[in-house]
Amino acid sequence: MTAPPPRPLPAPYDRWFADSPIDGTYGYDRDALLAVEPAAEPDGFADLWRSWYARSREVRSDVVAERADAEGAATVRRATHDVFVITHTGDGGLRLRAWVALPVDGPPRVGVVHSHGYGGRDAPSFERVPRDAAVGFPVARGLGALNRGVGAPDTSSAHVLHGIEAVDTYAVGRSAVDLWHAATALLDMLAERDPALADLPLYYVGTSFGGGIGALALPWDDRFVGATLEVPTFGQHDLRLQMPCLGSGEAVRHHVADHPEAREVLAFHDASVAATHLRIPVRVECAAWDTSVPPPGQFGVANGVARAPGAALDLTVLTAGHAAYPGQAREQAAAYAATRAHITNLAPNPSGTRRT
Repeated sequence: MTAPPPRPLPAPYDRWFADSPIDGTYGYDRDALLAVEPAAEPDGFADLWRSWYARSREVRSDVVAERADAEGAATVRRATHDVFVITHTGDGGLRLRAWVALPVDGPPRVGVVHSHGYGGRDAPSFERVPRDAAVGFPVARGLGALNRGVGAPDTSSAHVLHGIEAVDTYAVGRSAVDLWHAATALLDMLAERDPALADLPLYYVGTSFGGGIGALALPWDDRFVGATLEVPTFGQHDLRLQMPCLGSGEAVRHHVADHPEAREVLAFHDASVAATHLRIPVRVECAAWDTSVPPPGQFGVANGVARAPGAALDLTVLTAGHAAYPGQAREQAAAYAATRAHITNLAPNPSGTRRT
């Protein structure tokens, strides 16, 4: 039997991505994406994550500042922030490295935990950060530049499968738990400078991998007052496992085909399920086209936020994700400004003035 010819790509993607082996819309228009339901919640999901969070709060961060540049300087001064490299304790006692940036103009009014995609992070990025925020830039276990080889593999296809044999060992969950430790490390470092900063409100920013683990971590940690999740992954595995992609999800799809028991582990690491437990305002930036993180999974997370009784969803639909496209710079600039404004609105200066 002859296979049917491939369906033409929808406009304008047929012009932009004519050589794409995958239709990055997966046949979903906006109405269909907004109708994607979060995955079904397994019994014990919330109790498990709450227990992990409670256990994380019993761990001392033991923050140690390191040299921040190749010349041996302890601090790198930027226009708006002094940047440090620190080491702190993560899940299971793992010692993880991160950047911390403190505002040069005075005490911070808000703390930001700013994660990254599956490519890791080579340096801090400040596009979404107000100038008067203290920022922790955690780097996930195993990933570059700071934690390559520490606790997990350094490639996305291996990292996303590491420890998938059990719910308690899966690297995706352990990376989400590490975010709580990163938040504690940031607040502990601030408290050493001024005890009044120990209770600074926190905001979360995460992209792709960082968006997915952020959705998993945030519902259980009341230190956070808001978040931006950009093209979040790990949402709606029921759909993702049916959708070939060019990202880490492809390794998961093939693994589950050979090891169907892993589906039970994934159920406890579904970002769309966790999103239904959020209780804070959340900006979610979802792409209408994405061959790395299928849009239905992204919208599963956003729609989970929309269904969460205690949350407030601010949805931005990007033209495409994980790809370069016409108008991308304009969309990115607007998204960066929207995150800075979101932070400012949720954590205004005590004086009532707002700086972004």
